[in-house]
Amino acid sequence: MNARLAGLVVAIVVVVPAVRSVFAVGQADSALRTRFGQIVGAQYGPGLHLKSPLDEVHRFDRRLVTSVYAGETFLTRDQQELSVDFYLRWRLADIREYYQRTGGDEDVAAQRLADLVRGRLKSAVAHETLSMVAQRARGGLSSADFDAMRASARTLGVQLVDLQLQRVDLTDESANTVYQRMEQGFNTQALQAGATGTIEADKVRAAADRKRADTLADATRQAARIRADADAHAATIYAQAYGHKPEFAAFIQSLQAYKSSIGREGDILVITPSGDFFKYLRSPDAHSQGRAGGH
Repeated sequence: MNARLAGLVVAIVVVVPAVRSVFAVGQADSALRTRFGQIVGAQYGPGLHLKSPLDEVHRFDRRLVTSVYAGETFLTRDQQELSVDFYLRWRLADIREYYQRTGGDEDVAAQRLADLVRGRLKSAVAHETLSMVAQRARGGLSSADFDAMRASARTLGVQLVDLQLQRVDLTDESANTVYQRMEQGFNTQALQAGATGTIEADKVRAAADRKRADTLADATRQAARIRADADAHAATIYAQAYGHKPEFAAFIQSLQAYKSSIGREGDILVITPSGDFFKYLRSPDAHSQGRAGGH
């Protein structure tokens, strides 16, 4: 019994340190060793590796990481305040540098990487208009700027692979300002269109009035000319008739005189009955009789 117990103790003493002296690294990982917080070994690839039982192993994923940053505020060249979502793709490059600068924390690495990128991206957007920023995947960031950002990322022990803008929108305040400007522009256009319509209506109305006046004036001239021609023609007919029948002409003139002088309410005529005025009332041939008597 004692022998078995002694064997078990020996096994534990031998096996446990042996197990603690070996560590495995996965296919997609990389690892480093620390002893009392100090790095004693780095860049361990996939497979089994030896270590001291006092060492601590830190494993990190070597695959591509995508970090998304939402609601970043940028100001464009035309003073439009934008809300931008962008993402960074990066991977582990130098595990020793990565551990020393970030403590091996992926979130810390993503935040520090964003701090390095954000300043250059803001500067690039500030040189572009809103439309150009929306059209360009990197918001106007040049190849030289991206190379400079990659160089800065290497100080964190990571490789910056890509940067892309996902969404570019106006902030609420900027959107309200733009909408107000659009509304003012539409109101101005409506007022201009109304003013133009009023001017055109006045022009049409004035042209119609001129045409009406010209038409009336022309009609009046034509009517006057026709009336004058008719009066002249009538005068010619009257003259011919009066010359041919003087007695008939005298008779007609007397009838016109009767019409003008008799029968109006309130008129009083004091005329000698035997005068010439009523000679045709006494007898149609009174004038001829008068002539005969005179002779």
